[in-house]
Amino acid sequence: MALDHDALVQKAKQIRLLLTDCDGVLTDGGVYYSAQGEQLKRFSIRDGMGVERLRKLCAIDTGIVTGEHSPIVARRAEKLQMTHLYLGVKDKGACLRDILAKHHLKREEIAFIGDDVNDLEVLQFVGLSACPADALPPVKAIVHYVCTQLGGHGAFREFAEWIIQLRRTSAS
Repeated sequence: MALDHDALVQKAKQIRLLLTDCDGVLTDGGVYYSAQGEQLKRFSIRDGMGVERLRKLCAIDTGIVTGEHSPIVARRAEKLQMTHLYLGVKDKGACLRDILAKHHLKREEIAFIGDDVNDLEVLQFVGLSACPADALPPVKAIVHYVCTQLGGHGAFREFAEWIIQLRRTSAS
């Protein structure tokens, strides 16, 4: 979705909450099991710094919306002090509408980064959208920003820094 720089700056200025999918964005989409059945996921420390920088530099809250019921994801969200965590979400569009109503937010105040077809409705609805470099083609076709980084390897951080930079542009 091509917009000129000034339009993107205006959109970035409105963002109050950045939500992300988990698997394929905060992780590489892989799931690891041991012989005992424990599930492991790999998260990027750089993405965690993106959460912190959004909070400190822009007062933007963050959260995860995922279809998985994962204690690992809950623990990561807690560690990063994310203010929103939605696990086991099968209809992300309905979840987003609930978030808007509950927190008195407008769609223009939400940014979202996702990577797969179950993220399409939300990506088309929010004020700013992005995807990792390895997102599916239908996702890449509709977002405002396609990251150069892969999911689980800094895509969230890249999107966070892009928003921070756009907001700094607006301050000058």
